[in-house]
Amino acid sequence: MEGPDLAGAREAEADPWAEVPAILARIPAFRFPPRDHVVTAYGATGDGRTDDQAALKRAIEACAAGGGGRVVVPPGEYLTGPLHLESDVNLHVCAGATLKFVTDSCRYLPPVLTRWEGVECMGLSPLIYACDRERVAITGAGILDGQAGPGRWWHWAGPWEGARATGWTPGRPHQAAARANLMEWAAAGVPVRERVLTEGELLRPAFIEFFRCHDVLVEGVTVRNSPMWGIHSVFSRAVTVRRVQVSSLGPNNDGCVTDSCRDVLIEDCQFDTGDDCVAIKSGRNEDGRRVNLPAEDVVIRGCRMQDGHSGVAIGSEISGRVRRVFVEKCMMDSPNLDRAFRIKANSTRGGVVEQVYLRDIGVSRVREAAVRIDLRYAQAEEQGRALPTVRGLVIERLECAQSGRAIWIEGLAAGPVRDVRIIDSVFGQVDAPNILLHVEGLRLQHVVFPAPA
Repeated sequence: MEGPDLAGAREAEADPWAEVPAILARIPAFRFPPRDHVVTAYGATGDGRTDDQAALKRAIEACAAGGGGRVVVPPGEYLTGPLHLESDVNLHVCAGATLKFVTDSCRYLPPVLTRWEGVECMGLSPLIYACDRERVAITGAGILDGQAGPGRWWHWAGPWEGARATGWTPGRPHQAAARANLMEWAAAGVPVRERVLTEGELLRPAFIEFFRCHDVLVEGVTVRNSPMWGIHSVFSRAVTVRRVQVSSLGPNNDGCVTDSCRDVLIEDCQFDTGDDCVAIKSGRNEDGRRVNLPAEDVVIRGCRMQDGHSGVAIGSEISGRVRRVFVEKCMMDSPNLDRAFRIKANSTRGGVVEQVYLRDIGVSRVREAAVRIDLRYAQAEEQGRALPTVRGLVIERLECAQSGRAIWIEGLAAGPVRDVRIIDSVFGQVDAPNILLHVEGLRLQHVVFPAPA
């Protein structure tokens, strides 16, 4: 019988990547019944001018009532308002087909249950939405176009970086007041059903949102011009996002957001975004702690990241914890990509991030830093009482040709970043030295930095 010291050593040496097959085994490759409901048979025109929402809705309802199958959108341009998916329904958008979503915000009423920047509320319907559904999918080689742009949805963000590009002008209303109200309601414990936010509050909806769903698939489609977050899964399990292209450069236009979800696979996707390409979150402040659901068992592989704030980001809303994240074989390259990997939190939002593993990451260039951990994100001082915890990050075989800095880690005096390992990695051209503040247990093994000038 081995002693506790030997048992602990063996456990510490166990390969964390051995957990990935078990995660993937919990994500089923489900099939839909072989029944097609072609939307033109329900009155859709696809002429790009006629409002086809009612016809699309009829097709979705008929498909669900008949036991499920595919709702097929053939080639053409289909103008529509929000679409709500049902269980056992696969919205299949064929090559040559485009769903174009109207930008009249009143069309996204009545409010639905959603999570806005980590806080639950009743908000505008996402453009495509499913709540409490099982075996639901969006597939095909077609295009989903939110038609957002300067003066259409994006200007609600207000004085954003690059505000002119959003169409916002000084003196014009924006989201700040409603955002502050929502945070105050959550802090005061106002019931979620009473946190009602309509189009007058100027809080933009996500493009695609799966809320409390199980067995979800998004595959093959192109998502462009989103009002806010692109693909947002909340409180959901067994989620696959595969071979999807997200192209949307507006404010808060994160590409794929995993929000308090378990068993998630994001693979072979391409992101060109106005915010983080892939973001992992778990709720904000009191509301995130109230729900207390982590984001866990997330696998991201084979993706390509172009413009964005970060290739893969954890945070900033992590009050419900993040753990067991695996990122591999991703490529990142753009003069407008700020960071390859980032963790962001602060002492108001709190939360725990642990067991995060990256390997075989290729980075041609990033503007700020290849690896960035910031525990004072959006917070000048340590003013909160919910210290975030970041520990157990392992990065293997990261190759970065050009970056502002290689490593930039800022923990807190009362809560340092702990146990970060970077192994067998190479940093090429670096414009400025590393920053390491309040870091404990940083280990660099076979790491190459450029020679001093």
